[in-house]
Amino acid sequence: MQNLTLLDGQKFQITLKRLCHQLIENHNDFSDSVIIGIQPRGPFLSSRIASELKQIIPDATINHGNLDITFYRDDFRRGDSPLLPNSTHIDFIIEGKKVILVDDVLWTGRTIRAAMDAMLAFGRPAKVELLVLVDRRYSRQLPVEPDYIGIQVDSISSQKVVVSWKEADAEDKVILISDNKK
Repeated sequence: MQNLTLLDGQKFQITLKRLCHQLIENHNDFSDSVIIGIQPRGPFLSSRIASELKQIIPDATINHGNLDITFYRDDFRRGDSPLLPNSTHIDFIIEGKKVILVDDVLWTGRTIRAAMDAMLAFGRPAKVELLVLVDRRYSRQLPVEPDYIGIQVDSISSQKVVVSWKEADAEDKVILISDNKK
């Protein structure tokens, strides 16, 4: 196995701040916008984004929640073991709002499709945008493209992108893992 660090330390923090400033350019004071992290790893990024936005624009109300997509996935019946869903926490109305879906890694697009289906249980948004920390540009199975991207990675199916968060993994880091078997 070969690991390549794609993002860590100060560069990781700068990337998060850049994403926040891009959001502010399009959403101003967030009065008509909400941020929703897609479980299980998206809430780490969405919480960081919401926290950073509050520091940049302290008078803004940032509606922020988490969305579980377990039973909306098209592959949820394929495993032998029972599924353990995550929690959904959305205590605001998304009807007519601009929704920013947030996830750590975009790869095939299937997670995003499931999130859009799950989100509709909470209302019909005016617009849906996608923010991801890592965009794995190849291997899309659905026509999904992010509006906000931390970094883009050209990777192949045998590689894996792992995002570590200091809240859960003791450090902020993005690594690309390559299997060296030939």
